[in-house]
Amino acid sequence: MALAQKHPFFTVRDYLDYERFSAEKHEYLDGNVYAMAGESINHSTLCFNLNRIVGNELRGKGCRGFSPNMKIATNDRGLFSYPDLAIVCGDPIMFDNHKDIITNPTVIFEVLSPSTASYDRGEKFLRYSNFIETLQDYILISQDEPFIEHYRKQENGGWEKSEIRDLESVLEIASIDCRISLSELYELVDFENE
Repeated sequence: MALAQKHPFFTVRDYLDYERFSAEKHEYLDGNVYAMAGESINHSTLCFNLNRIVGNELRGKGCRGFSPNMKIATNDRGLFSYPDLAIVCGDPIMFDNHKDIITNPTVIFEVLSPSTASYDRGEKFLRYSNFIETLQDYILISQDEPFIEHYRKQENGGWEKSEIRDLESVLEIASIDCRISLSELYELVDFENE
């Protein structure tokens, strides 16, 4: 999803009070609230395929997926976001008693939009990697071409990046024992119309 318009400065409490009753979704970054824009047909197709594939891969493994309607918090004040898919292994830890914000994802997937790709690769990844101790994998999926960027947390706390650009390849996510065939992920995605 793409960030569209910016609203005036909000405290976290103002944002959460506003967001919980809003008909639109908004992300929060350091007091700024951004309305989420709609998605393209490729974005929507990739999200559907991703959820189907990962959901099947997770069966019986003690991990569960959360749709883009569930918020992720990086800490108590910095970033509240709606990733395209978040995976939690074990019990989810909730931000507060409303139980609509997760703080302990193991894996986060983002399908890139032209308007948010640099934000997803930059500031958002920095927040996720620096403030979510449970995060093991951050995966960015291009909707314009078969291309995946996979960031894996290393034992020393650093992050290693790998890239996949081949529809015949398979993305392996060891932290959740999951394999994603790129040909299956990109099924029915039409690169010509993007």
